[in-house]
Amino acid sequence: MKPQKVLFIDTAHAYLTQGLQDLGYVCDYFEDFGREELKNIVENYQGLVVRSKVKLDADFLAKAVQLKFIARVGAGMENIDTEFCIKKGIHCLNAPEGNRDAVGEHALAMLLMLFNNLKRADDEVRKGIWVREANRGVELGGKTIGIIGYGNTGGAFARKLSGFDVSVLAYDKYKSIDPDEFVEAVDLATIYEKSDVVSLHIPLNDETTYLANTSFFNSFKKPIYFINTSRGKVLKTADLLTAFRNSKVKGACLDVLEYEGMSFEALKTKDLPKEYRELVTRDDVILSPHIAGWTHESALKMAETLVSKIKNLS
Repeated sequence: MKPQKVLFIDTAHAYLTQGLQDLGYVCDYFEDFGREELKNIVENYQGLVVRSKVKLDADFLAKAVQLKFIARVGAGMENIDTEFCIKKGIHCLNAPEGNRDAVGEHALAMLLMLFNNLKRADDEVRKGIWVREANRGVELGGKTIGIIGYGNTGGAFARKLSGFDVSVLAYDKYKSIDPDEFVEAVDLATIYEKSDVVSLHIPLNDETTYLANTSFFNSFKKPIYFINTSRGKVLKTADLLTAFRNSKVKGACLDVLEYEGMSFEALKTKDLPKEYRELVTRDDVILSPHIAGWTHESALKMAETLVSKIKNLS
């Protein structure tokens, strides 16, 4: 009997390769292969390991006639045609358990950086500029944090906030939330009414694309601080800038941008619109390059999670 084979379309932590080999799989990775070259060989594999290099649409997956599972090193599944996989009996596995703590910590770090003017203050001190009053901070304690989407990362963010003397409200359209010491489950209207800070932890799909638009920002009773560590296209950047001008938003923390390509990498600044150029000039916006879940620890934890899930398929 021939051993089963797994094709790594993207790189992953070495633990994932070793773990799959320990389960009896042969693992292949062709660093220089593009979509068409991968499409030509995918028929030979029972498993795929992916991040976001290639879109696994029906056209690609139709060639994967032996495929039993797709392992996504991360949380989002928007680059996989999951409906096609369901029809063909292909298991789609992801690893949000592996990077949820990283995302929770990153969201908190960005918020504290924003509240304490650390980006501007650090830059000023390095230039020999010593300004105290203009860099006076805002305390997190006493604020109400609204979390929209209460899965792995939303729950992790709530836990990270537990020592900061804040009230945490959570809303999730797709699942019931069990209230605990970290969070109070509420409806969306309550999020709009009470939140001082709003953090999105939602997947990207037809329903959530540009969810954060002018109507969204205008729904809040108070001016808010806005955090997005989910996917770039859940936010309409132009509408965020309008919300700034209308005093509906006081600050933003964005780990993701709507201009990202499928690989989340290599943005070409010269090709980006005027909204991006305005965004990057603002001291009240904290930016990072889609790295909220991208820690040394999360790489290993995601690999461990996927090995365990693949093992359970056997």
